[in-house]
Amino acid sequence: MDSVTEQNLKLDLADPFPPDPVAIYRSLRSELAAFAEAAPFTAHVFACVLAVGLRDAHQRRMSLGEAVGLSRGELEALARAWLPGALACVDLAAQRETATFDDEEQQLRQLLQLHQAGAAPETHWMTSIITRRSMSDNHLWQDLGLLDRGELNRLMSERFPRLASKNVSNMKWKKFFYRMLCEMEGFTLCTAPTCRECDDFDNCFGEETGESVLARIRRGQSA
Repeated sequence: MDSVTEQNLKLDLADPFPPDPVAIYRSLRSELAAFAEAAPFTAHVFACVLAVGLRDAHQRRMSLGEAVGLSRGELEALARAWLPGALACVDLAAQRETATFDDEEQQLRQLLQLHQAGAAPETHWMTSIITRRSMSDNHLWQDLGLLDRGELNRLMSERFPRLASKNVSNMKWKKFFYRMLCEMEGFTLCTAPTCRECDDFDNCFGEETGESVLARIRRGQSA
């Protein structure tokens, strides 16, 4: 395991070198809240999100809260409940008191809220995180820092089971979200008679290839 100090984990926008997501992930996972041991997948997801969020916040010169869609209070609550080590990585005073979402994000956030499994704070945080990270450029599982699409499928099934059950054809999640939003508004997403007859089939259903930011962890575990 990497030797990581509190100093080099702290987000410093003046530092020309972005934080290492793998080092951050390992540090966060090394210090879990007591009950997080009983829900290792949820702790893993939050650690992934914060690790890539800190990197992106540095690169985009924004706060971690802006990068992952959480307010100061939400970040603090998440860290204290799941990953106490995150409190050493985040300058809470630099976070916004309220997370703000533009019109496009609000539509997606409302879709997710309609399909939440219960009112647990973790699910509420996941809704905001998925909303914000869906605006990034890569596959959603990559933008969340997850190891592969299978982990995203599991996350959606656990936190948004009714929505996940509607993605029967295993459409790419960002494409699926926007298809659902269009249908809710009474629009047709495309004019192809069926998906199989569409010339752009792979754009919606093709393999989601690529390497996770945290893939080095998996390689290390299998070595």
